[in-house]
Amino acid sequence: MHQQTFRTRLGAMGLTIALSVCAIAAWAQHAAKATESAGASQSRVARGKYIVESVAMCGTCHTPRLNNGDMDREHWLDGAALWVQPSRPDSNWPLKAPRLAGTPPGSDAELVTLLTTGIWQDGSRLRPPMPQFRMSKDDAEAVVAYLRSLTPGPGD
Repeated sequence: MHQQTFRTRLGAMGLTIALSVCAIAAWAQHAAKATESAGASQSRVARGKYIVESVAMCGTCHTPRLNNGDMDREHWLDGAALWVQPSRPDSNWPLKAPRLAGTPPGSDAELVTLLTTGIWQDGSRLRPPMPQFRMSKDDAEAVVAYLRSLTPGPGD
């Protein structure tokens, strides 16, 4: 009887250890995937930042300017009055560039379509001075990820 109890307890301990090892392995796999996903997300945001700041130069129109003409980095991509004017009067010329930081004016899918085709959610083409981008889908998704990662400036 004593030997039977010992075997039962030993079996239960073995089962407990095996289940613990499986649980730890599953957690480790989940943690590795989460870390990989976070790394991919950070990489996408970094790529979007590079495109926005160094290639597309979005801040040029979408960021307000200080009195000396420099961009106001405290209100980065918060929308701004356009300082660029057409060479001749144009009643369709926009007066303000919309805010892009944190809450761009559209869904992710609409923004990706805009950046890959130059066509907005209502089917119209972008108005000058906005460039008619033809980004790759990956680049457009990276730009949207970066814009969503931003926090609007103080008071917004």
